[in-house]
Amino acid sequence: MQDLVRSLHPLERKVIPFLKNSILFEELLEKTKLQEAECMRAVQWLENKEVLKIKTDIKEEIILGSLGKKYLEEKLPERRLLEQLKKKKLSLQEIQLEEGEKNIAIGELKKKAAISMGKDIELTEQGRKLLEKEFLEEKLLKVLPKETKDLTEEEKLAFENLKKRKEIIQIEVIKTKTIILTDLGKKLIKEKLDFDLIETLTPDMLRQESWKGKQFRKYDVKINVPKTYGGRRQPYMEFLNKIKLQLVQLGFKEMNGPLIETEFYNFDVLFQPQDHPARTWTDTYHLKHPTHGKLLNDLVVNRVKIAHEEGGRTGSTGWGYKWDSEIAMQLMPRAHATAVSARQMVKGIEIPSKYFTISRVYRPDVLDATHLIEFNQLDGFVTDPSISFRTLLGMLKLFATEIAGAEEVKFFADYYPFTEPSVQISAKHPQLGWVELGGAGIFRPEITQTLNIDTPVMAWGLGIDRLAMFKLGIKDIRYLFSQDLKWLREPRVI
Repeated sequence: MQDLVRSLHPLERKVIPFLKNSILFEELLEKTKLQEAECMRAVQWLENKEVLKIKTDIKEEIILGSLGKKYLEEKLPERRLLEQLKKKKLSLQEIQLEEGEKNIAIGELKKKAAISMGKDIELTEQGRKLLEKEFLEEKLLKVLPKETKDLTEEEKLAFENLKKRKEIIQIEVIKTKTIILTDLGKKLIKEKLDFDLIETLTPDMLRQESWKGKQFRKYDVKINVPKTYGGRRQPYMEFLNKIKLQLVQLGFKEMNGPLIETEFYNFDVLFQPQDHPARTWTDTYHLKHPTHGKLLNDLVVNRVKIAHEEGGRTGSTGWGYKWDSEIAMQLMPRAHATAVSARQMVKGIEIPSKYFTISRVYRPDVLDATHLIEFNQLDGFVTDPSISFRTLLGMLKLFATEIAGAEEVKFFADYYPFTEPSVQISAKHPQLGWVELGGAGIFRPEITQTLNIDTPVMAWGLGIDRLAMFKLGIKDIRYLFSQDLKWLREPRVI
């Protein structure tokens, strides 16, 4: 018991003298003269020490709203209309009620079959009977406030009707906390607490040795304390940074490119024809101002032009149309991160080499659980004389299992203008089922040979946001950018 007494906080010591076998929290608060937060904190600490128990009772009470108080004095609009119709028929304009009340009164009396409506409004036989009786709603207003659990069947009907109407009644949730002493608490309140305990050891106390012969408060290291959240990276950013680190450790070099790109790098270098549907407004965004950029490398531009028109030195026949530099110069937010790969290949690469980028891209789409308009892609390529399509499949599976944590992976044959053969990779999400992660393939010779690359180049573009959905255990891609503090604070293993 002495250990318990010595561990009591000053707030607990102020509360204990006012405790009894059972006391309402409001009564305790009034007697202690503490702030509500201080009193509650002391009571909760004592509960943790098993000195007392806090019993919370919740009741729902129906009370009068602002209109309810008014109608209790002036009568409900339907009662006032009924009394006006007692004397004579009335046209809509002759009814002496406020505009909002007029419609409500007519509607309520029609539900009660109390009026008939033609050119004028008049009482029915049922309406004349109701003149001598109280409405259920009127009876309920007279007995409020009242707990919902105590309503009679008639009062329940009136309650259901009135709660559909604004400001007549409202439900007030009342929480009552009762403090009940345990056996330990009953013993504790008999102990003497009128002695001082040292809370904090100060430098002055050490110098003057004034602490000698005094008792120190014993601290309870098991007591519940508010959780403190330290600073940490946003979970999705943490995930992206870890992927970057993993790829660099595997020998990949990071590529960078501008967010606003010309169609030349976004499409033309990648051998995508200028009349391809993916280059229209339905699949890409374009800038209103400025509308065009510049094509700087005339030698590369000319080679790309020849590849599109007649295949160049690749043995291909090309797309067989007249390539237009004006289209190639149009500016756009990049539609895929492969535009960064295109820039890197034009700039020049080492052989063998491995490159990657995590870049923001933009496409018109319908927002849903697996689609965004603005999102990130993990794009990259590997060039080496020894690689093959099989090498690519192995690497894609590694990405899905190691980076995303997917357990089931499927490959599907696909078509992209810039790779042959091409493949789509999908993984099974626990809630969403099979989700497409991205596409990949071997760059066509119309791209590589045009850029003086004579070895195979395997390339991929993966929706890194969807990979993150797997790893972070979420079922809606929009949640990656959530402002939900609970989700942002939760620690998770990435």
